Amino acid sequence: MDVKAIVLDIDGTLLNDEKKLTSQTKTALIDAQKNGIKVILASGRPTPGMLKYVEELEMDRYNGLLISYNGAHVLDVSTQKELFSQPLSIESSKNILEHLKQFDVKPMIAKDDYMYVNNVFDGMLDLGSADGLFNIIEYESRGGNFQLCEKNDLAAFVDFPLHKILVAAQPEYLQENWQKILAPFEQTVSGMFSAPMYFEFTDQGIDKANALEQTLKPLGIHEEHIISFGDGHNDLSLIQYAGMGIAMGNAVDELKNAADKITLREL
Repeated sequence: MDVKAIVLDIDGTLLNDEKKLTSQTKTALIDAQKNGIKVILASGRPTPGMLKYVEELEMDRYNGLLISYNGAHVLDVSTQKELFSQPLSIESSKNILEHLKQFDVKPMIAKDDYMYVNNVFDGMLDLGSADGLFNIIEYESRGGNFQLCEKNDLAAFVDFPLHKILVAAQPEYLQENWQKILAPFEQTVSGMFSAPMYFEFTDQGIDKANALEQTLKPLGIHEEHIISFGDGHNDLSLIQYAGMGIAMGNAVDELKNAADKITLREL
């Protein structure tokens, strides 16, 4: 296989259980870049929440790419050139945020340096960890390098395009209600799980594979040149698109069934 690009999800794939990049993984990916292989990070995260790994992996020296918002935005980190951008329309964003008001969920949207939520103190979820309740709003704002701002009515507030609307809730609640949450929009937008407690809205046709198709083919990098790694539902298109799709040991069953190979929990 003539490998020209390695594509990696971040959470649950690039990072270990402590949300750290291991020295072994870092060395391997830097060596790959030195040998002419492009490294691409593809995540549901917002672009600012991915930048620290650009520095750790020296991606700015080797024209690495960031695919953020589940594929709605692509950035060349060396040139800071936006290679692809397809946000939700303002109308769709308003309608989705209005619809979400009837559900027990915590919507989050971002613009520039800020993440906007209804209530910065209403972020606690029980995810079964030994530490007890987990503040999902704090976690997202810290991970994305955002300052927090409250808006009582997000639907009324939004007058700008959004690359993604993130919905957080108890995993059991989301599993029971995601179809109702998506139903009015399933013909006009994309909706998918990125983790058991996350359901995300992006524009129609957006996924990580589409972002690869839009940005890599003009560079002469085709499916057969790509190795991809992932673990979540939002990585399925990535695994199916690549010449070699590798599911992590912690991956959801759907991903493992679609993958060419399954690797250990950590890279």
